[in-house]
Amino acid sequence: MCGINGIISKDKNKDKLIKSMNEKILHRGPDAEGIFVEGDVALGQRRLSIIDLAGGNQPIYNEDKSILIMYNGEVYNYKELKEELTEYKFETESDTEVVLHGYEKWGHDLPKKLRGMFAYAIYDKNKGEIFISRDQFGIKPLYYYHDGDTILFGSEIKSFLAYPKFKKVLNKELLGAYLTFSFTPTDETFFKGVYRLPSGHSMTIDVKKRKIKIDRYFKVEFGNTDKSFDEVVEEIGKAMKDSTDHHLISDVEVGSFLSSGVDSSYLVSLAKPDKTYTIGFDLAKYSEIDYAKDLTDKLNIKNISEKISKEEYMNALSEVYYHMDEPTADGCAIAVYFLSRLASKDVKVVLSGEGADEFFGGYNSYDDNFYTKLPFFIRKSMASICKILPKNKITRYIIRRGLPLEESYVSINRTYYDDELKDVLKIDNYIKNKDIVKDVYDEYKDYNKLDKMLAVDIRYWLSNNILTIVDKMTMAHSIESRVPFTDMKVFDIARMLPKNYKVSDGTTKVALRNAAKKVIPNDAWKKKKLGFPVPIREWIREDDFYEEIKNTFNTDISKELFNNDYLIKILDEHKNREKDNYRKIWAVYSFLKWYDEYFVKR
Repeated sequence: MCGINGIISKDKNKDKLIKSMNEKILHRGPDAEGIFVEGDVALGQRRLSIIDLAGGNQPIYNEDKSILIMYNGEVYNYKELKEELTEYKFETESDTEVVLHGYEKWGHDLPKKLRGMFAYAIYDKNKGEIFISRDQFGIKPLYYYHDGDTILFGSEIKSFLAYPKFKKVLNKELLGAYLTFSFTPTDETFFKGVYRLPSGHSMTIDVKKRKIKIDRYFKVEFGNTDKSFDEVVEEIGKAMKDSTDHHLISDVEVGSFLSSGVDSSYLVSLAKPDKTYTIGFDLAKYSEIDYAKDLTDKLNIKNISEKISKEEYMNALSEVYYHMDEPTADGCAIAVYFLSRLASKDVKVVLSGEGADEFFGGYNSYDDNFYTKLPFFIRKSMASICKILPKNKITRYIIRRGLPLEESYVSINRTYYDDELKDVLKIDNYIKNKDIVKDVYDEYKDYNKLDKMLAVDIRYWLSNNILTIVDKMTMAHSIESRVPFTDMKVFDIARMLPKNYKVSDGTTKVALRNAAKKVIPNDAWKKKKLGFPVPIREWIREDDFYEEIKNTFNTDISKELFNNDYLIKILDEHKNREKDNYRKIWAVYSFLKWYDEYFVKR
């Protein structure tokens, strides 16, 4: 796991510029630094040594030094691929060199061969181009910036701040989307002119012409297996064992995050690492430490835990939002930050359970209930009535279920509805939510309802939020996260499961739970999903946190972008227990804390 940077420009001092950009991402790779500067091209890399500790430093060149690579990630099938590359001479035992020679053999088809997590830049001097690819599901981040004669790219946006000509401008048009999704769902970012390379895409930079071409090499597709439930459960078990084994390939110790749920419990039961890590909070219902300890005691492995106080949580916010690059209203980001800090005391690599919910159907919203099984015309009529009634959780649910999926579903974790955006925002020139998800719904128009929802959540929620959080928070503490569920071999099975193998009668991840049941020695396989529970709802009602948020809402930038009367109203309603507004409050507060970090302090 590492971090990469690149500059294509006429600057005379690119060696100093690329080094400054590298320093911004030192946390991604404290073990070594690599720099290449030639002509208009400067490439940089910070390395966290995991495989071939002595020989894997970068850049790595091909035999005649006409092609070189800067690489971030892990390719788990590199040993198998190396057997297909016998015509090339290898100087190291690293997966990086396999990727390099793979490019020589397969060209732009290279990423289709890779199983793992990656964001790499290959400079082909003969072609005068830089070929960049990001893994199929977006486990590893990659951003780029193009302004006239200058192109920048890198693992984290913050490195661009070290480039003197970078224009730091807030992209206000994303505020509506952020408040709806609770993260940035678009390829555009909150830094105007900075884009993320979408998951499953490659980017080719013509160095001389300064042209960027983006191509898609992977598409999420779904099918329907005719195999029996027992056969599918058996297949899942084999695939998960194989994926876990591949994700354990390392020349350093691998630990694992552990909550009380089925996903991390399944991974830990398969991998049996020496050390697992859990965090909790003082409020009992927000702590999973006892559940985690029960599992590790039965597996005879070690669980290391820590309880986080409200004060520690509040004090970490600035650093968390700095490392995230963009705002997120997902409270689990801070939880993963502390979890990563805890694990970093012992290990360089951790396993984590992201991807299971989006692949195997882990959210209750994916399932039907008595109301959604009613004929659509009845639900549509009920929705029409509720539109004129006061809005609350129930009326909004009825309205949502009385609309076509394409008009009602944008994210598993929706925060603000369209009519509420008009109440909270002072600006009206924001990107509309239906325009963001339209391309996905158009592409999957012939798929069933569940597959459409999965396609939306894999594209946005998983790639732009969940995986981004885990990457940025682990890297903040210089450790590598690996996600065995988010694996091509695992997805090849999950994508073929019929709905009732995923969700049925109130049970989520049906087939996966049955596979997990065979190896988990306690009842975690049937436990309901908690995620990373954080007591933000309760903390906001306490005077110190309430005052901190209120003061933040009263800043100049808050009053410029948001309706101050509305914000104070929902804050007071929550404190007085009149309404549960914590997610709306937290979304705005998180944005403002992030803004302060990037546009006030820096």
